[in-house]
Parts: sequence; C-alpha cells; structure tokens
Amino acid sequence: MPGLQQNVIALLEQKIKLIRRGKEALYLVGPIRLPVSLEDATATFQWYCWLRCEEVTDSIERIIEKLSAVNLAEMQQSSVLAYGDFQDGENALIRMHSICHTGDIFGSQRCDCGFQLGQSLKMIVEHGTGALFYLANHEGRGIGLFSKAMAYVLQENGFDTVEANLNLGFVDDSRSYNDAIQVLKVLRSKPVTLITNNPKKLEALKDSGMDVAGRTPLWGDVSEFNEKYLQTKINRSGHIAANSGCPND
Repeated sequence: MPGLQQNVIALLEQKIKLIRRGKEALYLVGPIRLPVSLEDATATFQWYCWLRCEEVTDSIERIIEKLSAVNLAEMQQSSVLAYGDFQDGENALIRMHSICHTGDIFGSQRCDCGFQLGQSLKMIVEHGTGALFYLANHEGRGIGLFSKAMAYVLQENGFDTVEANLNLGFVDDSRSYNDAIQVLKVLRSKPVTLITNNPKKLEALKDSGMDVAGRTPLWGDVSEFNEKYLQTKINRSGHIAANSGCPND
C-alpha cells in the first residue's frame, strides 16, 4: 500500500482512540456527525464505531494497512449513537441494543426489536443526552443470523425462543457487554440510566463499576405475532414485566 498522505494521517489521528484490553485492543473511531430521521423530525447524533483487534498499535498507517488487507464486511462491528453533551451531561440515558436483522431492518413483528430501537432513540433525544450502543455480534441473543433462522423454524413448530436455542445446542443468552462497557467508560464517567427490561444488562453495568442511576422500562408494540415471544422473555428469560411494580434501581 502506498504511503498515506500526512493530511489523511492527521485527520484520522484526531478521530481514532486506542483502548487497550490486555493483549488485544479496541479501536474506537469518532465522533462523526450523523443526522437521523425519527418519523417527522431529524436529530443529529455523534456516531462512533469500534473494532476489536489482536494487534495493539498507535500507528494510524499500520491500522489502515492491516484493515485494508482483510474483508471487514464479512465481520461484525458495533457502534454508538451519542446525543447531546454525552460526556458531561447529567444522567444520560443508555440503550444497549442487540442487533436484530429481521426486526431492525425488515420490521418483523415476531419480536419487538425494531420498535425498541426507534423508541430508544426518541427517548434519548427527548431526554436531551444519551447514547444507543448497537451491538452487532448479538444477533439471536448471540447465536448468529443463520442459527436464528433455524430457531425460527422450531418456533413455527411450537417451540418458544428459549426452547429453540437450547435444542440447537446454545444457551438461552450468550451475549457479552464487556466491549460496549469499555467504550462507554471512555466516552463517559458520570451516572447513566439504562433503558431496558433485562436485569442482566443492568447487572453487567453495575458489575463493571459504572455509576448506574437507575433503569427505564421499554415495553410496547404488542401484537398477535409477538405476544408469546414477549411473555417468554418474562417467564423464562427473567425480564421485568411492565406492570411488575419493581423499583427502577
């Protein structure tokens, strides 16, 4: 690869941050201005993306040389949409959103993921500061898109979501939030309120030492197509019901 121009190096050096994780590294690029359409309005977020690599280097030239030699389009990278004064604003809203190819992109009604994605962004904008972490390696609660398709075959024949995953040799939920939390700590140290119905996400943040001010529930978009899915979340996966009366702690 020909040598990079100095102006290119200078631009990227301002936007790429190295997060060391033992013998590996997370490379965080951003912020990048990203106007997002939310129904009849446009909100401007600051977008970040991160990549985990085995090689740890501060050299921008080496990073680009390495990345251009592999097909990153076949790999999964996660990202963040931050809104407002995310670094210093008071009590930001946080959403750890697991990718859902069928729900987020196609608008599938088998789940509530697409609704939760759009609603979380609206809540963050209305609150004034926050961030949505879009976790690209979480498809199907960590089993991947192809395995999720097989799980759907089982679900169409009477299995619930937990039974389908278990019968394919997976655990119910294998998602990890470690990388996302490391990025969060780089972007913000002040308290956060987590948008979630899943106590496991709340525990992951608290166990990391992050200052968690509370939890905001996110239920809605119930239909004949996802009613069993949502009930399984509560009955078998431990999600907190909308009318549980549980305190937001």
